[in-house]
Amino acid sequence: MRLLRSGSVSEPLVTDCGEQRRLFSGGQFGDRISCHAPVGRRQSQSTVTAWVRLSSHRIARAASTPQFTVSLAAAIALLLVGCKMPGEKQDFAAIEDEFVYGALALSPVGATSAGYHEHKGKHLDEMLDDFSPSGIAEQRRFYLDFHNRLEMIKPESLGAEERADYRLMEDQIQLALMEIHLIRSYTHNPTVYVELIGNALFNPFVLEYAPKPQRYGHIIKRLEHVPALIREARDNLKDSPDVWTTVAQEENEGNIALIEKTLRSNAPKELKAEYDKAAGEALDSLRKFNDYLKNDLAKRTTSWRLGKEKYDLKFRWALDVGKTPEQVLAEAEGALKSVQDEMKRLAAGKSILEALSAIAQEHATPATYMDEAKRDLQDATGFVKSKNLVPLPGRANLQVIETPEFMRGVYGVGGFNPAPALEPKLGAYYWVTPISPGWPQDRVESKLREYNRYGLLELTIHEAMPGHYVQFEYANNVEPKTRRILRNVYGNGPYVEGWATYAQQMMSDEGYLNNSVPLRMTFLKQMLRVITNAIMDVRMQTMDMSEKDAMDLMIKEGFQEKEEARAKLQRSKLTSCQLPTYFVGWRGWLQVREDYRRQKGAGFTLPGFHSKALKESAVPLPVLGDLLAGK
Repeated sequence: MRLLRSGSVSEPLVTDCGEQRRLFSGGQFGDRISCHAPVGRRQSQSTVTAWVRLSSHRIARAASTPQFTVSLAAAIALLLVGCKMPGEKQDFAAIEDEFVYGALALSPVGATSAGYHEHKGKHLDEMLDDFSPSGIAEQRRFYLDFHNRLEMIKPESLGAEERADYRLMEDQIQLALMEIHLIRSYTHNPTVYVELIGNALFNPFVLEYAPKPQRYGHIIKRLEHVPALIREARDNLKDSPDVWTTVAQEENEGNIALIEKTLRSNAPKELKAEYDKAAGEALDSLRKFNDYLKNDLAKRTTSWRLGKEKYDLKFRWALDVGKTPEQVLAEAEGALKSVQDEMKRLAAGKSILEALSAIAQEHATPATYMDEAKRDLQDATGFVKSKNLVPLPGRANLQVIETPEFMRGVYGVGGFNPAPALEPKLGAYYWVTPISPGWPQDRVESKLREYNRYGLLELTIHEAMPGHYVQFEYANNVEPKTRRILRNVYGNGPYVEGWATYAQQMMSDEGYLNNSVPLRMTFLKQMLRVITNAIMDVRMQTMDMSEKDAMDLMIKEGFQEKEEARAKLQRSKLTSCQLPTYFVGWRGWLQVREDYRRQKGAGFTLPGFHSKALKESAVPLPVLGDLLAGK
């Protein structure tokens, strides 16, 4: 699972964001009307038109108010200003450049992660994302402007690579508008703020983009902004599901430890007094925020379920595979039995559960867990090189570290954080979440059984070699740089997670560990997890699937250990439209490979396919197929 960059609405993989106030003080719906609706493949329903349809009852009420006519006229006037008419010449390269760097500038924390440090005189590394009413309004204007500018371009007039970029921009714009207009997660989800603060401080600490004193200067500036961000959070948050509030408190304790211990102990001597002053005020605001979460927000609960109408819309833009949630659900439920049947065959007379239980006996201890992950990385890298499965980029910048505490709510097992797109020589991180020393023994044993010798190896293949790490190293070589940022930072989820899942199968197919049956069984067990992920996300977000039914699905049909199922249940409540990306992407990559094999015939080679497909970076999988076919 690659890092879900937390922060403002402009960031691509944040779960949900939204708006608090109307742009016009007297208006009922602000600037929510676009001067154009999407065309071509998007003609069915845009985010903007969906908002208008979902909010028609508000408009009916507003029509009886004196402010209605003035507000509507102001909204339309604002949106029509600067709109070009169809047929006027558009410079797509210039629009793409403005979009990519402008979107990063709206999210300074994400910009640091991407290696973008200054925008029009603003030092982004010293700033936090702006969740004030004016900050949200600025983001709204930005995305509506680019929505309208793209509408003036006919995709068929562009070259193949530009069409791919157009589609990614369109997906990102629609997701951002949806989160601003429909989901409004920053009014419901306190983890948005908590994870933003953690990333804002952690990345300048670990990414050596400047000398340490300079980076600590950036950390101090951001610490000084923390109290204001916390005030914005308290102003914005109206209610929150119990699980989001609880996880926010847990992750916020990680932020407190980061500031109080890790960053403080490493502060340069000449900056220690300055650091201590900024840290003291930030820590005070964070501790008070935890009190607020526990004693105030926790009393104002709401549902974490997105609901069918919003889910369907988000699913379309987030996955962009041309399938509905119902189609993916049917495919996943069909795949469940076929994978179970293959596992029965490999179990050779035993039940699936008996075979998996025997495999689970071979596992690390809490003390050796991290070392085993590092050893697995070396072994997997050696196999990839010896078989030339994927030509590896030349950089050696991958580090295996413990998952930061402020990210363990979602990354309960592990994750991957790529090197910055604009500074690829800096560190890339394979996160492994350690086993908490405070856990009871049965919980420790459950996790170790799930991530046994082969389960931990599959995690390493997925997150690092040849999974996410290799894919993002290719992505960081894309030229021009504007395209690199677009496809890296705002890349398609099924491409990214699909590659890492496909890599697990490919390693087993190519004979890793001498065609090990336990490895294959473990891979298939993890594919059951991929399948149940997709089933759960659709059913829990849109069909009121109960927690008991979800746990039964994971444990009885997916053969997951209780601890793994518990963590996944929590994650299914924290995110939406992310869990299906593994299943959809895995099958999508297999289909793209098969199509390319037929196209190339006797000229097909596996490393040739991998290299060509990875060099395109994270475009939607239907687009990848077209690019490889020369369309």
